[in-house]
Amino acid sequence: MINLILFGPPGSGKGTQAASLVDKYNLLHISTGDLFRFNIKNETALGKEAKSYIDKGELVPDSVTINMLKAKVDENPDVKGYIFDGFPRTIPQAEALDALMAEKGGISSLLMLDVPEEELVGRLLERGKTSGRADDLDENIIRNRQEVYRNETMPIFDYYFTKGKSVKVWGVGSIPMIFNRLSLELDSL
Repeated sequence: MINLILFGPPGSGKGTQAASLVDKYNLLHISTGDLFRFNIKNETALGKEAKSYIDKGELVPDSVTINMLKAKVDENPDVKGYIFDGFPRTIPQAEALDALMAEKGGISSLLMLDVPEEELVGRLLERGKTSGRADDLDENIIRNRQEVYRNETMPIFDYYFTKGKSVKVWGVGSIPMIFNRLSLELDSL
């Protein structure tokens, strides 16, 4: 079983690459953003709980997010593994994910798409022209998101690096070229 964290800053191509990895390796892509939207839209118990925090402008507690992840994993026992996207973002979340995945072989690897900041800014500004996302149209917001990623999320790379599970994959080039680099790492697991 392959249990993968696809990691990288906004604009690094995680979503694009996750779709191809899912197809090639028969993995289930679990995006926390998608989970939140699904649970809130369908008014599940966890969705209602998450919405109660969001409506007050508060962060959803890790326990709620982990329970959503657990439910998604439990609903899909026959896949060959999981790709986690957008989670974990903090060390306590990484520890909770490790506990959740312990009985499924643990986290196999964290693959980080390594992309220079100027390339990321350019990609996001370009994406903003077609996506309609306001946060992708403002260079100051984009640079702030990169800074938040470096300060708050990047320690996750080091957390898994100490366990011998973090790998940087050069995330610049054509989509197929980057996919081939990721595939080489997965094939070596």
